[in-house]
Amino acid sequence: MYFVTYLEMGVEKVGILNQNKTGVIHLEKVFEQFSLGNPPKSMQELIEIFDENLLGKVQEIADKALAIQAVDLKEVKLCAPIPYPKRNIFCVGKNYADHAKEVGTAMGSEGDVPENPIYFSKIASPATGDGDVIVYEPDVVRKLDYEVELGVIIGKEGKNIPRDKAEEYIFGYTIINDVSERGLQKLHVQWHKGKSLDTFCPMGPYLVHKSVISFPVDLEISCSVNGEIRQQSKTSNFIFDIPTIIEDLSKGMTLKPGDIIATGTPAGVAMGFIPPKFLKPGDVVTCTIEKIGSITNFVK
Repeated sequence: MYFVTYLEMGVEKVGILNQNKTGVIHLEKVFEQFSLGNPPKSMQELIEIFDENLLGKVQEIADKALAIQAVDLKEVKLCAPIPYPKRNIFCVGKNYADHAKEVGTAMGSEGDVPENPIYFSKIASPATGDGDVIVYEPDVVRKLDYEVELGVIIGKEGKNIPRDKAEEYIFGYTIINDVSERGLQKLHVQWHKGKSLDTFCPMGPYLVHKSVISFPVDLEISCSVNGEIRQQSKTSNFIFDIPTIIEDLSKGMTLKPGDIIATGTPAGVAMGFIPPKFLKPGDVVTCTIEKIGSITNFVK
């Protein structure tokens, strides 16, 4: 199932894609069809109430469309699946060996593979949707970079989660572009400021339920700029896989429904090229992950 947050005639709604992914069905209609009570008003609310019963009903409608008419995707505006996350994005740094090496080379430091996951926090308020702009503020931005990442959305509350139970706590997956200002990263030593400017968290286009994607996750992942492939890898190349991340991150810290984990980016970021290929106004960035889709944003 492919869930979306979208605007229809200026009204924000939550829906599911039909089987051929050409139209969206408002979840309100699903709840009406099966007398499920009050429908969720946001993706966050959907995640919080989601259970196996609802899964079956939603799947039935997505597969067969029943008597419910889907609205053509061309008639709506897709937003980030969770436009306003309740908490900051949990990000994992240097989670592909080739990226760890290129970061070391670019920053003039050791490119060693980390022995433990590296975490940092990223603000998304709001997250940027498919087709939206990444704002290039010339007084702030000098070295604008892209990072395609698999986003993992937590589905239920958990603490001290063992790795063999990790999938039970996942709701689904999306694409995140961890847009970064490398000059600010270096200036402030830590990464939070340089990764949290407005519009620096493109997310989407869909939130794909975990039932669609086999576990452990092994997906093609890539990023292109103006049609040129810059990043290309597979999530099986993670240094720390998803069960490891969830187990480690949840030690002593409660993960909550709707929490988002960005799992790291492969080699090929702008600062890794000689000379660097930083983004500039007019550039078009497309991030793609197998079985999820693509999200395209414009630098302006």
